Amino acid sequence: MERRTIAPRPGWQRTVEEQGLIYPLTRYPDDSLRPYWDESAYYVFSLAEVEALEEAVEELHRMCLAAAGHIVATGRFADLGITDPRVAAAVAESWRRRAELPSVYSRFDLRYDGRGPAKLLEYNADTPTSLVEAASPQWFWMEERFPGADQWNSLHERLVAAWRHQAALLPPGSPLYFAHSSADEAGEDLMTVAYLKETAEQAGLATDWIAMEDIGWDRLAGRFVDRRLRFMRSVFKLYPWEWLLSDRFAGHVLDTLDHGGGTGSTLWIEPAWKMLLSNKALLAVLWELYPGHPHLLPAYLDGPRELATTGYVAKPLLGREGEGVSVHEGSGERGVRGEFGEFGERRCFQELAPLPDFEGNRVVLGAWVVEGESAGLGIRESEGLVTDGYARFLPHVILS
Repeated sequence: MERRTIAPRPGWQRTVEEQGLIYPLTRYPDDSLRPYWDESAYYVFSLAEVEALEEAVEELHRMCLAAAGHIVATGRFADLGITDPRVAAAVAESWRRRAELPSVYSRFDLRYDGRGPAKLLEYNADTPTSLVEAASPQWFWMEERFPGADQWNSLHERLVAAWRHQAALLPPGSPLYFAHSSADEAGEDLMTVAYLKETAEQAGLATDWIAMEDIGWDRLAGRFVDRRLRFMRSVFKLYPWEWLLSDRFAGHVLDTLDHGGGTGSTLWIEPAWKMLLSNKALLAVLWELYPGHPHLLPAYLDGPRELATTGYVAKPLLGREGEGVSVHEGSGERGVRGEFGEFGERRCFQELAPLPDFEGNRVVLGAWVVEGESAGLGIRESEGLVTDGYARFLPHVILS
């Protein structure tokens, strides 16, 4: 693994926008615009490195599924902050019937420096983003800058294949709706949903799209409906389950939740059992089940334990984009993003494993999983200890 600098292509911003990345720049607090898509540098991997990382990702995914099964079997929902019995029951039923429910993609965040085993930082299994830039612009960048080279990237074809494989699990006679939140000012949600909708259409599915805020409730029929009052039988949502089950429609979601085969219900993708994998408590459960595993970091729910002297990171169970994360280095605390109160007081305490530093750039690997199989890589860099909304996306290439 090596970081190399390179001159950006002339007109790179327009190029990546045409390839689906609608926000190639990030606006900073001082109102300046700086590249989010950063092709002034790139990362090089050997084929052997990528093959080892692929094996690690698929092993971690199997371990996470085992941990989810353990949580359901032992009823440990409270450890995840799931205290509503109806929600717990819905998640458990979703898990038990997971073979009947479409589930498409997820993303591991890994610490890796090319010298030791990759370490799991967290699993984004419900609403992972940075998908478009990983699947499309970086592939075309490689073809232009390194023709004949390779890249850890089979995302597009695997996504199309996933929709095709799982089409039979969707309710017939209705389009698959793709829903984004209109509250997302940056456009990341819309961009991601539009891309996933495109892959579903390439798989032959009938689709439509809608803003989450435009989904209505027909009180007489007891169904979710679109703007034209059509029954919405299946919805892909880039909207976290913890939000869906805490807003004013939460009761209706639970009342009409389709666990496969329901004629008057709504099927939501990703399914409710993904709540088991998107919660940072999963990190502590994994460490309990696989203590000392080379791809795991020690993690606990009841406090930092021995990590208090060596250093740890405290993560809200449901925080996103680094919000609410604090870094404790044994002699103090720094790197705090946001307030814990916004996400609840429950936290996971994970061993501090500082991100690899390449000339002041701290890097995290985003390893994609589609239908349970390793599918590609996206790389983000940041200047601080915590990867946040100001991180940059850099392309990569495999050079044997």
